Amino acid sequence: MAQYFSLHPEHPQPRLIRQAAEIMRAGGLVAFPTDSAYALGGITGDSDLLQRIRRIRGVDERHHFTLMCRDLSEIATYARVDNSQYRLLKATTPGPYTFILEGTRELPRRLLHPKRKTIGLRVPEHPVVAALLSELNEPILTSTLLLPGEDLPLTDPEEIRTTLEKQVDLVIEAGFCGPEATSVIDLTSGSPVLVRAGRGDLAPFGLEAN
Repeated sequence: MAQYFSLHPEHPQPRLIRQAAEIMRAGGLVAFPTDSAYALGGITGDSDLLQRIRRIRGVDERHHFTLMCRDLSEIATYARVDNSQYRLLKATTPGPYTFILEGTRELPRRLLHPKRKTIGLRVPEHPVVAALLSELNEPILTSTLLLPGEDLPLTDPEEIRTTLEKQVDLVIEAGFCGPEATSVIDLTSGSPVLVRAGRGDLAPFGLEAN
């Protein structure tokens, strides 16, 4: 049965953050709140993690996973970022955006889109996630907690625990987490392309929701 931690949304307890990080380092899959919606996540080096998330999400190898990073410099370690992309990222991070970028050799091939060699990257603005990232000292591999056939991600941590009690290792509760996922922006083609309209404002990219 999944463990359940209640964390303070502004000042998460260091002891529980350390325990959550230990669960991730041991290969655990964690459901946690972000600045947009709940996510499933774990560390990038665990090869079983991808399959566990794919089974829960009902997605195949063409699904873009997202690396949650501490800051813009960490994004630049794992993705190729030119000057124009860098300016956009600097203006909009941290925030509720996921950016599709070409991955670097720092990433295992299994994490990249099989044809495009791309990956999603984001810098969330949430104290709990920031504390987790700091404790881990590495990115978190994530996917929005959206179940097959559903239009909106799960938002109630108790419901998440009941629904996924045998499929995740830990559920983190930290106050209200809205149902709106990130805006997904593809930056690989020279000008921003809207993949998914979500919580993030599209004006900085010169885009409008369809």
